[in-house]
Amino acid sequence: MEPLPLSALNDFLYCERRAHLKFVDGLRGTNEHTLLGNLAHEAVDHPGYEHRAGWELLRALPLYSDTLGLTGKADLVEIRRADFHESEIANLKSDIPRIVEARPVEYKKGPARRWSNDQVQLCAQALCLEEMLGLRIEAGLIYHVASAKRDEVAFDSPLRSLTLATLDALRASLIRPNAPPALLKPQCDGCSLRGICLPEAASVRRAVLFEPRDYT
Repeated sequence: MEPLPLSALNDFLYCERRAHLKFVDGLRGTNEHTLLGNLAHEAVDHPGYEHRAGWELLRALPLYSDTLGLTGKADLVEIRRADFHESEIANLKSDIPRIVEARPVEYKKGPARRWSNDQVQLCAQALCLEEMLGLRIEAGLIYHVASAKRDEVAFDSPLRSLTLATLDALRASLIRPNAPPALLKPQCDGCSLRGICLPEAASVRRAVLFEPRDYT
């Protein structure tokens, strides 16, 4: 099974045609939103490691799931290890305490949106981490750079089911030879592929042959 990028789930829920244009046709676009998004990710684009208040912060952590066929990276993963006494550590095979809690953090440039694509992408990251770390991850965070606010996302059963269903639908869409037809909708505002997709053309009435008036 060919692994899919985690970001494809986000694109697919935002717009199925956009996902097909990007991941089948290989088309990319740049606008003010993509540039601002790149700036928002500058702090977490380069791998790094630090400690804060009992948590380890891992930046740009590679993620994978052989089971789901996903690959990518997390902007940030916060992990917490077991608090062992020195005497207990001495009896372990490794002197590195095991990870007992983890949560992915996704950076977004703007405020929360009304679509579920960001939550599904974050949940997919959690599913990858669960496979990699062998533990259950209950929640993650979306950090909105513009407002410096963090929204917690609970990985409950409905969101997990939606994420898996989206992955199945994404795979089915990407094996089709042609992209879905263009359709002008609210998501088109700010889309970096709008100039390539041309959704406005879908609403233009097709010209018909002029029929002269019958004067007889």
